[in-house]
Amino acid sequence: MKYVIGVDLGTSSVKVLLVNQLGEVCQEAVRHYPLSHPKTGYSEQNPEEWVQGTIEAVNELVSKANVAKEAIEGISFSGQMHGLVLIDETGTPLRPAILWNDTRTTKQCQKITKILGSKLLDITKNKALEGFTLPKILWVQEHEPELLARATQFLLPKDYLRYRLTGNIDMEYSDAAGTLLLDIVNHQWSEEICETFAISPSICPPLIESHELSGTLLLEIANEMNLTDQVKVFAGGADNACGALGAGIINDEMAMCSIGTSGVFLAYEKDKTQNFKGALHFFNHSQPNSYYSMGVTLAAGYSLSWFKETFVKEKNFEELLEGIADIPAGANGLVFTPYIVGERTPYADALIRGSFIGMDSTHTLDHFTRAVIEGITFSLRDSLELMRTVGKKEVGKIVSIGGGAKNHTWLQIQADIFNTPVTKLTSEQGPALGAAIIAAMGCQWFETFEDCKEAFIQYEKEFTPNPEQVKKYQEIYDIYTQVYDNTKSMNQALNRLR
Repeated sequence: MKYVIGVDLGTSSVKVLLVNQLGEVCQEAVRHYPLSHPKTGYSEQNPEEWVQGTIEAVNELVSKANVAKEAIEGISFSGQMHGLVLIDETGTPLRPAILWNDTRTTKQCQKITKILGSKLLDITKNKALEGFTLPKILWVQEHEPELLARATQFLLPKDYLRYRLTGNIDMEYSDAAGTLLLDIVNHQWSEEICETFAISPSICPPLIESHELSGTLLLEIANEMNLTDQVKVFAGGADNACGALGAGIINDEMAMCSIGTSGVFLAYEKDKTQNFKGALHFFNHSQPNSYYSMGVTLAAGYSLSWFKETFVKEKNFEELLEGIADIPAGANGLVFTPYIVGERTPYADALIRGSFIGMDSTHTLDHFTRAVIEGITFSLRDSLELMRTVGKKEVGKIVSIGGGAKNHTWLQIQADIFNTPVTKLTSEQGPALGAAIIAAMGCQWFETFEDCKEAFIQYEKEFTPNPEQVKKYQEIYDIYTQVYDNTKSMNQALNRLR
């Protein structure tokens, strides 16, 4: 039996999976590493923490699995998107990595939007937001110009990790799509954008496909990992692209609802001419010649965590959700908007804040809990509606992952609010499994991604929409969509008083 390793390089930890040719997860390991917040709005990390954490996790994985290291054939990666790593001619990072959740670059985003105008959407298919990489490069250009002058290459987090493991530098399309420097349709770096902002195109790495070979492990790294230096290392993919692979989102009319701290609604796209006019993100997929559209709810699972920790700290999540099945749709006239840290889709509004609308003395803890669950799901439906209306897209099946897939009542609520069948995975391993799928394809275990999906991914149960509930939720959703416009000016005024 042969094996591959999937590495998910996250914001706070790295998770590694050992997967065999039958798609079975044989072992896993995790290592955590710190975040640094030197100033308000700053979020940074030492890139070497990723390297050491991955080496330690893989070493533990191989030791615990008790398989011959010669049987481990390939390794690939899922990575946190957008983070900026600048390296010099020796390959040494010039400063800590600036991460996706760093918000220091509002001024640079405004500059990009003003100078490029409609060309930004034409070329990159995305608006300039603080999370993306180009604004970070422009911040360094303005505040640390001597460092940018010394940079020979910029890399994204997983690409720096892969460079340290192989000695080779490249970047694949799904992650490059989140830089605001990639011409997404033509699969090349945009010379126009580089020239506009006086960025040398030479710092942009060579581009390859996700399942293409990037190299093999350096001997010293292989020894530290308890592997051979013959292990093939493949490019990998952005975390959302790999999450989609791990959920089987590789066909038209398929979508994914992922509820973690934030929430993501993502749909497979085959048509490269699809134009959401910036209303949704549009990125290259890890599957060749395919794309995905995506909307984001900033505080999805976080809204539920906030509610629990603030009002019922003594309960765990299972206990908190026990009573929601007995509460009718709409929570007896109680509506929650999950804007407690601002919102991304469809509003991109940092100042909007959450609301409970319709509270009265008959509402109990279970009513409030159900309202929070429904509000999170309504916010994700906002992204689905943009796909349907702006993109003219039909979504026939939704795979739910994350916290929203752990409770059957919530899964049924999703099916009813989305008015689309919702499916739960038998075993959910997320982006790490997507990385393993990329490695399996790179090792040529399967002819197509569809063949690999059949072996690696199983679905447990499908939840179908209840027509009566669908009708009721449509009425409530129509009210929910009015809350933003009716509270926006009030929240702006309240923000001035903080």
